[in-house]
Amino acid sequence: MTTRTATDFTHVDPALYAKAFQLLDPTPEPAAPAAPAAPTPVSLILAAAPPVHRPGPVEKTLTDALAFLDTHGWAKHRLIHPEGARCSIGALRAATGARNAAYRDAGNLLLDEARSQHGNQWESIPAWNDSHTGPQVRGVWEAAIRRAHHLNI
Repeated sequence: MTTRTATDFTHVDPALYAKAFQLLDPTPEPAAPAAPAAPTPVSLILAAAPPVHRPGPVEKTLTDALAFLDTHGWAKHRLIHPEGARCSIGALRAATGARNAAYRDAGNLLLDEARSQHGNQWESIPAWNDSHTGPQVRGVWEAAIRRAHHLNI
């Protein structure tokens, strides 16, 4: 399975940004170096730091399972291919190690996203997995991960 690496970013001239910020904040720069400021207490630095995202169990399970597919490969029509590739259910099982709540909830979200993208006729993840191409399956995985992230689950 391949991952798209092309970006859609447009190169921006750093000098243009510098000029724009200068126009927005026209305060002159000091001629001589300023005296070093007093050290900032660590508590102020920590208080100003943005919160770190901690993925919920569903997002983590889906992310780990997709990483497993990226590493070992994706398969159709079998849980585990002799060379190590797995189908979507096999990847979920590998990511959780057991059929626990995270496994169940991640599977439900993945199937819901598959139905959202490919129609409500899919009764199970294996049926959907076996009827689609690798890029289609990957697109559903990525959308399910984004959804889990957005829902903070």
